Amino acid sequence: QVLLGESGGGSVQDGGSLRLSCAASGITYGSYCMGWFRQAPGKERERVASLYSGGGTPYYADSVKGRFTASRDSAENTLYLQMNSLKPEDTAMYYCAARPRGFKSCSSEIETEYKHWGQGTQVTVSS
Repeated sequence: QVLLGESGGGSVQDGGSLRLSCAASGITYGSYCMGWFRQAPGKERERVASLYSGGGTPYYADSVKGRFTASRDSAENTLYLQMNSLKPEDTAMYYCAARPRGFKSCSSEIETEYKHWGQGTQVTVSS
């Protein structure tokens, strides 16, 4: 059974930083795509970043490129999202997600492909 649990959310000022963590269990590293998604009130959930659990370059939404960095620590079974230069428009609930990689690239932004989700952690950026 795959279980995901996010932590690290909070409230920061415009330009601040936060680091989100996602503790994963039941993941066979090297076989999964891991993703960070976010959903702001009244908006659809969008992919922020995704990466292959076996390593390699992460993929990012254009809105966060150069500011956010996704990484994973396979030894600790943890996924991270370092968020710098935060903006008020980054305010949202952030979710960790996972899906078996199969034959589809981890660059896919389609949230319905992800089968496993955490409960989310709130990020609020004030101006």
